Amino acid sequence: MNRRILGTALLALGTLVPAGARADDTDRPKDAETGWVSRFNGRDLEGWEAYDRQGKQSDLSTNWVVRDGVIHGTGEVSHLFSPRGDYKDFRYRAEVKINDGGNSGMYVRTAKGPGFPKGYEVQVNSTHRDPVRTGSLYNMVLIKRQLVPPDTWFTQEVEARGNHITVSVNGQTLYEFVDANNTHSEGHFAFQQHNQGSEVTIRKVEVMELP
Repeated sequence: MNRRILGTALLALGTLVPAGARADDTDRPKDAETGWVSRFNGRDLEGWEAYDRQGKQSDLSTNWVVRDGVIHGTGEVSHLFSPRGDYKDFRYRAEVKINDGGNSGMYVRTAKGPGFPKGYEVQVNSTHRDPVRTGSLYNMVLIKRQLVPPDTWFTQEVEARGNHITVSVNGQTLYEFVDANNTHSEGHFAFQQHNQGSEVTIRKVEVMELP
């Protein structure tokens, strides 16, 4: 049974518990048995949009490119937003890798805007000077030990059901957080390019919307 976290309490990480269509999705590969829909076609970033730190839309090639079926994020602060911005309840997962000293994040229920987007950010960080590591729900649930080494592929999954946010890494459930304020109820998915010198790579992006 998962332990629920009320407010901003930190879950003790000593015990990990195994992890138990809309119109523009019709052309996306979908697993008929599981309901997972791919949000990255492996060729390009069709429909995705990049915004800089000032909240202005930027040329995708400035920070985000696809090479050999993999998304590469580099350069200055930038965020890559999904085509749709009306995701509410879902399971969302991606296969990601962060370089040594790099910093990134997977945003859910987020909005486009200046600075770092408003939304839930699940951290992607193995060795960056920011001590908040992979798996953390930034500013809400803090994990300060390394769960995944740098330069290593891993799968990070976020499940959102109302104000319940569950985060898993490589199939291991880390925690279920209950946001008493229901801070973010709907929005885009996004990936973060945090700073010059960081390099995040992404090769699989899937979502399963929940009733």
